[in-house]
Amino acid sequence: MTAREKVGEPEFVAFVGIDWADQKHVWCLQPANSTKREGGELEHKPEVVEAWVSELCQRFGHGAIAVAVEQVKGALVYMLGKYECLHLYPVPSTMSASMRQALYPSGARDDPRDADLLLDLLLQHRDKLRRLTPDNEATRRVQNLVEERRKLVEEKTAQLNRLTGYLKVYFPQMLEWFAKLDTKLACEFLERWPSLEELQAAAPAEVRKFFRQHRGRHPELTEWRLQGIGQAMSAIRDGAVIEAKRMVVQVIARVLRTLLEGIAALDAKITEAAEAHPDFFIFQSFPGAGAALAPRLLAALGSQRDRYASAEEVQKYSGIAPVTERSGKKKWVHFRWACPKFLRQFHEWAGHSIAQSVWARAYYQQQRQRGKDHHAAVRSLAFKWIRIMFRCWQDGAAYDENRYLATLAKRGSLLIPVPAAAATSL
Repeated sequence: MTAREKVGEPEFVAFVGIDWADQKHVWCLQPANSTKREGGELEHKPEVVEAWVSELCQRFGHGAIAVAVEQVKGALVYMLGKYECLHLYPVPSTMSASMRQALYPSGARDDPRDADLLLDLLLQHRDKLRRLTPDNEATRRVQNLVEERRKLVEEKTAQLNRLTGYLKVYFPQMLEWFAKLDTKLACEFLERWPSLEELQAAAPAEVRKFFRQHRGRHPELTEWRLQGIGQAMSAIRDGAVIEAKRMVVQVIARVLRTLLEGIAALDAKITEAAEAHPDFFIFQSFPGAGAALAPRLLAALGSQRDRYASAEEVQKYSGIAPVTERSGKKKWVHFRWACPKFLRQFHEWAGHSIAQSVWARAYYQQQRQRGKDHHAAVRSLAFKWIRIMFRCWQDGAAYDENRYLATLAKRGSLLIPVPAAAATSL
């Protein structure tokens, strides 16, 4: 069953391909009962888009119109998503790029031709596209919050790496005195004393007071740091380099502190939104999910039970299922690269489940004994977990470890002797 058949595709009265841009979008349209095409440009303004869609609705009697756009999220998708007559089909950029390369090997780009190409994909290969069907508002709230949190975490990581690089040049002692630089304590410390020279010029009592005011609950650690400050030597003596680096370090420290506050605020909102969701109990019941991963698993599967026909579709779409390639007598299996990166948390969660689930730990150890490396073993485990989670999600039931172990015992699973012994030892 294709994705199109699964969600009940309507009878379309027209088809549109849109090559989006920052300021203007080029569109190409073909009515369902005609082979004639027409095109034009569309300014990225709410009023202009509203007038264009209204004209289409009146022209085609408010019938369903299929729209192909090379964008899964973004301003244009959100803007078009509010119109009920438009049914959006996001086209993966790799698909359109491959088609463009095959048809136009010169590599020349042309917006009208790209819009025409998107329309061809929509008309001829719609069964390979997944129609955009947004979840309900409660689910979209969780999805948007966890995805924006992921972006802030990635930005924090980038800024932390940048900060570490600067400190290694002129103030490497900070990396020794603070195990983690992405903390409010470390950031405010650098905002106040961005260089060793300024820090050594401060009175020890002033530094002690700083740690005390920032809840420094380990006097021994404070004294160890003070001793190190007194004995530290400058890594470099080039004032021109130090001046520039210390100014940038102060800026990065402020940015990091703001990001940490923003992530904490998002965490609170995610907890609130997840706990209010009617399906949250399902994902919360899985071993290793916890407060951080359970909302992400909820966001990954969503609330539309008819979005996936089987667990196999989830395994493939999330990148957990391996890819098999054949050429002549050769055959090889490799990691799936093309998948939404956000859905790779199935792999992350499976890794956490090893310490929380008896059978998962036994299965992981079994895979390692067969010669698989850590990540390959975790992917194999995630492959099994997705089948279980999909069934619980479809049935609207929480996961029960004891019930699953009993099922494995009835089937005579080889995983049972290991977990049974582990359970006895506990």
